[in-house]
Amino acid sequence: MKPRIGYIGLGLMGGSLARHLLSAGYALTVHDADAAKVQAIVKAGGKAAGAPDQIAAQVDVIIMSLPDSQVVSQVVNESLRLFETGRKGLVVLDTSTADPAVSAELAAKLRQKGIEMLDSTISGTSTMCAAKESLFMVGGKKEIFEQCEPVFAAMSREWIYMGENGTGAAIKLVVNLVLALTRMALAEGLTLAKKAGLDQLQTLEVLKKSAAYSKSMDQKGYRMVSRHFVPPEGPLCMHYKDVQLMLAVGAKLACPLPLLGLNAQALASEIAKGRGEWDTSDIISYYDDLAKI
Repeated sequence: MKPRIGYIGLGLMGGSLARHLLSAGYALTVHDADAAKVQAIVKAGGKAAGAPDQIAAQVDVIIMSLPDSQVVSQVVNESLRLFETGRKGLVVLDTSTADPAVSAELAAKLRQKGIEMLDSTISGTSTMCAAKESLFMVGGKKEIFEQCEPVFAAMSREWIYMGENGTGAAIKLVVNLVLALTRMALAEGLTLAKKAGLDQLQTLEVLKKSAAYSKSMDQKGYRMVSRHFVPPEGPLCMHYKDVQLMLAVGAKLACPLPLLGLNAQALASEIAKGRGEWDTSDIISYYDDLAKI
């Protein structure tokens, strides 16, 4: 028998994942601060939760897609009230980009109440999530991970067990760091091409066939060349929030991240220009301004 699922947070990622669960035949109870997003899932076959603190009694698995560790903690403690309403055997999957240490600490506290949590982070754009092409990277008890594999299979193309609680959150930061710097390098290269008199679209096609190829060229290259930043697959302001978290974790671990620091400066500059809600491919606009293109 399939577990009953509660879904909290129906944004760009969460809305798509919730629809995949419905398509796979899961009974789904949902909650979001935006009533319109809830109604969209209800029309697709889901059920509105009513009061958030009633969800734990109605489901076997709760999935959260929220902005950061602070919001996750607030939802767990104040909205869902899991320490009062949760029961032994309940499983929580947190897909949020979170501080690994904070995530592991929350998991330990929930375990004392008989609730298991997996930091179940996602690699992939909102478009990839909608196409069921994303990757789950999971930290927590292995037996709970194995128990939840059918749920991951309903939402994604692949899922990888990373280790104890916190490791799923940690690998997400590593992946996002490499993606951030790859996008920045691509934008810088395309800017040099433009200033050197090369066609940027042709340059992108050459890069994709060269030793420099990365998947970011498929995901963001054409947006950069066409300056197609709205609507975003992932807003630049949300990425900047993640970069700040990476830098904070790096500082805590005495791990210098000098290139990421430069990336943070570029993102902050774009946000100051009112471009925070544009797609992350807008990083090329930073170079446009520097190079006076």
